[in-house]
This record gives sequence, structure tokens and C-alpha cells, in this order.
Amino acid sequence: MNINLHIERLILDGLPVGVDQGSHVQKAIERELAGRLAAGGAAGLAGHVHRVQAPNIVLAREATSGQLGAQIAGAVYGALSK
Repeated sequence: MNINLHIERLILDGLPVGVDQGSHVQKAIERELAGRLAAGGAAGLAGHVHRVQAPNIVLAREATSGQLGAQIAGAVYGALSK
């Protein structure tokens, strides 16, 4: 299955992410979430999803952009899977 995922706007309010890291976090979320959906979790989704209410996550103090993106993607995937 081929999944094309694009996050148009990502707000990282209150997270320990510098301005230069925001785009790296966004790409990590897109990559991780697309991978999870392609692995079999997109069957119930049709069309565009305009808003997702995901649960809170606990961040590691020294998390990299990739790790932060993976955590956020996991929370979003969990919300989409309900």
C-alpha cells in the first residue's frame, strides 16, 4: 500500500524544540505515521482528516527530533485507530 501523508501545519507549543528543529520533527512524524498506516492501519480512513485529538505523551528530556516525531506519530496513530 502506498501512503502519501502531508502535515500542512504543525504547532509544537510548549515543547522543547527550537525553530530550526520544527521541520525535522514534522518530517519524522510524517515518515513514522505513513509507515504505521501503510503497515495496515489505513483501512478505516477515507479522504482527508482535518483534525485529530491525540492523547498526551511524556517526553524524554534529551529526545531527538526523530524520537519526538515517533512519539507524536504513535499518539496520533492511536487516536486514528479508535
